[in-house]
Amino acid sequence: MISKYSKILSIIFLVLSQSAMALEKPEYQVLYEDGRIEYRLYEPYVVAETKVALDRSYNRASNQGFRRLFQYITGNNIADADIDMTAPVQMAMATEGEEIAMTAPVQNSVTDYYLQVAFMLPSKYTLESAPSPLDENVGLRQIPGRLMAVVRYSGRWTESNREKYEVRLREAIEQNGIEILSEAESAAYNPPFTPPFMRRNEIMLEVSTFPE
Repeated sequence: MISKYSKILSIIFLVLSQSAMALEKPEYQVLYEDGRIEYRLYEPYVVAETKVALDRSYNRASNQGFRRLFQYITGNNIADADIDMTAPVQMAMATEGEEIAMTAPVQNSVTDYYLQVAFMLPSKYTLESAPSPLDENVGLRQIPGRLMAVVRYSGRWTESNREKYEVRLREAIEQNGIEILSEAESAAYNPPFTPPFMRRNEIMLEVSTFPE
């Protein structure tokens, strides 16, 4: 039997699938490329984000985060406005007691982990003009311009895949003697019913520079 969370998640990704290639995405310039790994200089953008306790499972937490953000862009905001969907859906790990900040590394020993889920807002919005969320668990934040090392892969959007490709990305960065400035973020561009070999997934780390 399909769960309520699965139905909501399917609705979210159905919106994505209807025009996945046409959805607005963050602007960036590729500065260096080595196989699957790219070093990208991103332009600033605004996100709506939420964090969910990882007290049961990664998938349950991601579903809950998606639901909150989808409700925000479909009218659960102070302007009762519908906001266009963008891509990708971004996720990152956070811990109890630290400020929500996908660009900040986890540097403490707190063991209460959270999953942070974010949707980029369309570029017509600024932090000041974006409709304020009605759900106190949803916040808005400006992501600054930053240099990101990114590995792209196909397959399922799972925690095990996230961990595997994060290790590969970290190893490639460290082999070039480049400093890593953040914890990993993951990004998904396709609905769950897309064949795994056709999916676009990414793992991202902020870095200090790129290979010469």
